[in-house]
Amino acid sequence: MTLRFAAPWVLALLPLAAAAGWTLARRRSRWDARLALPRAADLEGIGSTAWTRLEAARPWARGIALSLVVVALARPQSGSRQETVFTEGVDIVVALDVSGSMRCEDFQPRNRLEVARSTVGDFVEGRPTDRIGLVTFSAIAATRCPPTVDHEMLRQLLEAVDFTAPEDDGTAIGLGLATAVNRLRTSPAKSKVAVLVTDGRNNRGHVAPEDAAEAARAVGVRVYTVGVGTEGEAPYPIEDGLLGKRYVMVREDLDEDLLRRIASVTDGRYFRATDPEGLRRVFDTIDGLEKVRIESRVRVLYTELFPWAFLPAAILLGCEALLAGTRLRRIP
Repeated sequence: MTLRFAAPWVLALLPLAAAAGWTLARRRSRWDARLALPRAADLEGIGSTAWTRLEAARPWARGIALSLVVVALARPQSGSRQETVFTEGVDIVVALDVSGSMRCEDFQPRNRLEVARSTVGDFVEGRPTDRIGLVTFSAIAATRCPPTVDHEMLRQLLEAVDFTAPEDDGTAIGLGLATAVNRLRTSPAKSKVAVLVTDGRNNRGHVAPEDAAEAARAVGVRVYTVGVGTEGEAPYPIEDGLLGKRYVMVREDLDEDLLRRIASVTDGRYFRATDPEGLRRVFDTIDGLEKVRIESRVRVLYTELFPWAFLPAAILLGCEALLAGTRLRRIP
């Protein structure tokens, strides 16, 4: 968080405000009397009271109030300074499978989706200068976040990712990949990468995975495919009414041949992760991608702070005027 002034030239008036306060105080210290009384000097030995101290503070209150008004007119603001940032990175979109099979709990103590979310989050955190986006897919595909350097927003959206609704269950690998490629299609980056994470085979959607891979190759997107899940059978949780949660064993249905072909067509690589540590190693390997110079703009949000200067000034001037018109009123 930084502080700036929208009209900094107004601050040049601060010396005048300070000089006004000093002049008023100096006039009072010289007893700028409006009416001369005989033998007034005999009263000098009388001690001061709260009212006399308030009277002495009045000129300084005016000077402080004028200074605060000047600061308010300069429009102090808090926020981030807008700038164009040149970074060394690539544009990346992660396509994450959220179908029901990702509920399998072979990545103990969590299910596949929880581990994938956490691993992708660590991957995002490790590439602070890259533009990264997120697509989720099951029988349908949706862009959760376009490629961005606002990784805090991306992390929040990633944490909110959950399993698809039962009516949308299924695995549309082609549609998920095509959506990710479409997000990268107009990217100005020289290096564009899609990371496809799934535990199944293509059984839904109107886009063939091979066609999506060809589209990726045509627009220069390199695809890294990641197959998750243990080999053989995996425990799948089922809510069984009054009996609570129970597990059934389901056999893996990962189409590794398809994932290898997709990666090969786009000059990418296929990885297999059978446990959480293996998935982290996969993303560590992908983290070694080449870097290129890209340009991005930082989002700016400024908050006006002038009320914090104007309100105290108004209160000071109001109190000073009230006292000057009542208890501390002077003879005209």
